Amino acid sequence: MTLIAEPRTAPALRWGILGAGNIAGHFTDALHAETESRAVAVGSRNRDKAARWAAAHGVPTVHGSYAELVADPQVDVVYVATPHSEHREHALLAIAAGKHVLVEKAFTRNAAEAREVLDAAKAAGVFVMEAMWTRFLPHVQALHQILDSGEIGEVVALFADHGQFFPLDPSSRLYDPALAGGALLDLGVYPVSFAHDLLGAPRSVHATGQLTTTGVDGQIGVVLDYGERTQATLSTTLWARTPTTAAITGTDGAITVEGSFYAPTSFTVQRRDGRVWTFDRPTPHGLQFEAAEVARRITEGATQSPRMTWQHTLDVMTTMDTIREQIGVRYPGE
Repeated sequence: MTLIAEPRTAPALRWGILGAGNIAGHFTDALHAETESRAVAVGSRNRDKAARWAAAHGVPTVHGSYAELVADPQVDVVYVATPHSEHREHALLAIAAGKHVLVEKAFTRNAAEAREVLDAAKAAGVFVMEAMWTRFLPHVQALHQILDSGEIGEVVALFADHGQFFPLDPSSRLYDPALAGGALLDLGVYPVSFAHDLLGAPRSVHATGQLTTTGVDGQIGVVLDYGERTQATLSTTLWARTPTTAAITGTDGAITVEGSFYAPTSFTVQRRDGRVWTFDRPTPHGLQFEAAEVARRITEGATQSPRMTWQHTLDVMTTMDTIREQIGVRYPGE
């Protein structure tokens, strides 16, 4: 089985971190520990917060605004790690400054915003990618190789879930419609993107769900129809910690992916003929793989990654738009 290239072999880039939150910290720590690239600057609307964050994560330059960050000449690429509601604005800000951009998932609030960002990137000739780190992890590359080889036959069913327990807090971004809260864009994007990655865009989407008292989605069940005899069954919730596992079942066998399926993990293949084997490659962090992909593609002059193309992002956003429409979630300004 072909192994994924080590992140440390990727070219070194200078990153600017837009947004001084938890995910930005995890990304920066992985970048510094596992690649040759470095985060050279961080920007936040709160300079004091940015300074504390920079000290904690070894970032030398602090900016008290996002505009200052994207204008910093030492920055090659900007990592957008603000709430979903702000992704469009901040990605466009970086693109207008001529910077390459990695935008946290979900890429934007909806497909229309995603198209606006990608059209701007095309006009500017810069690299842009959605930070769906799962697509670049070793176990997901191995899953693709197994499915492509036909080892489990024709895929009939895919299952994936992602639920976490978050107590109701109207001030939390997860429960705030103005910040594009809800289970789907924060958690459900993982099983949706996983199904898209392994099976492609679905023929139709069927969703049911319940809303929180603040009007965002608290829990959703989804069936993606791929015609013939293939479907994906997905679930997400803010109200309970679920197993966060995945399974792919085919005519000649099945694959069980351990939780959390979207992070570095292992899986077991059990064939119909009785043969059983396990993939297990211990991997610290995990976010370094997407960072390495960005560095390699930018260095070669590409504007998108073949593992997370602009069309892939648009397809995922379109599916999530359909899900939200079916369960009745709209964000202010949509």
